[in-house]
Amino acid sequence: MNLIETKAVSIGYAQKTIVDQLSIQIPKGKITTLIGPNGSGKSTIIRALAHLLTPTTGAILLDQQNIQTIKAKALAKKLAVLPQTNATASDLTVDELVSFGRLPYRRPLAGLTATDHQKIEWALTQAKLQDLRHRALSTLSGGQRQRAWIAMAIAQDTETIILDEPTTYLDLTHQLDVMVLIKQLNQQAHRTIIMALHDLNHAARFSDQLIAIKAGQVQIQGDVNTVMTAANLRHIFQIDAELVDYHGTPLILTYNHCAPTVGDSV
Repeated sequence: MNLIETKAVSIGYAQKTIVDQLSIQIPKGKITTLIGPNGSGKSTIIRALAHLLTPTTGAILLDQQNIQTIKAKALAKKLAVLPQTNATASDLTVDELVSFGRLPYRRPLAGLTATDHQKIEWALTQAKLQDLRHRALSTLSGGQRQRAWIAMAIAQDTETIILDEPTTYLDLTHQLDVMVLIKQLNQQAHRTIIMALHDLNHAARFSDQLIAIKAGQVQIQGDVNTVMTAANLRHIFQIDAELVDYHGTPLILTYNHCAPTVGDSV
C-alpha cells in the first residue's frame, strides 16, 4: 500500500520549474530516501511532500486524498516535518522544544494533558534525551540538538516523519546516532520515514527504498540493491564507484570522477 503518491507533479520557484512531471510512490511502513546530486531537486520534492510548497501541476495524494484539501491541523496529525535548517530557539529547553510537537492536539489556551505528557516522555525516551530534558538547546552539541528536534517530531505522534538532510553538519558519531534513531523509529515504532540524504552509504544502509533524482527527474526507484549499482552511480553522479557487499547491502568503498557518457542510462 502506498502512503504517499505523486501524480505528474511539477514544482518550482517563481517561474522556474525545478521538478517536472514527478510520479513516485512512497510505501507505508518503510524508509524511503531521495538521493541525487546537489541541485537535483531532492529538497524541493521533500518540501512539496511536506506541504511546504504547492505544486504548479499534478497532485500529491496522502492516503488517496489530495494533500491540498487536508486542513493544516489535520495534516499535522498525519505528517511531522523536520526541515534541513531549524530555527535556533536557543533559549528553549529540550523539554519545551519537544512539547511543541503536541500543538496539533491542543485546544486554544489549554495546557498539556496527561496524554501530551505521556507522548513527550515517550519521545524523550526514544531519542535518549531524558537526562538532557532541562538543558537549554544552546548548551547542547549539534548531534544532541538534532535529536531534540527529532524528538519534537516524534512527540507529534504521526504515522509519517519527513526529514531533509537530518545528518547535515554532524560528525560521524552523531550522524550514526541520528540514523540509528531513524531506523529504530521505523522498526520499533512503525513510523513511515521519508528523507533526503547526501551520504549514499547511509542511504543504502538505513533505507528500504531509494529514489534517485537528477535534474528534477526520477532516474530510478526501487530497493537498495536495484538502485545502488556502479552503472546507476555513474549515470547519476558521474563517478566510478567500487562497491562492496556489507551483509547484503551494497556500500561504496571508494570512487573517482568519470566523464559523462553520451547516451548513458540506468
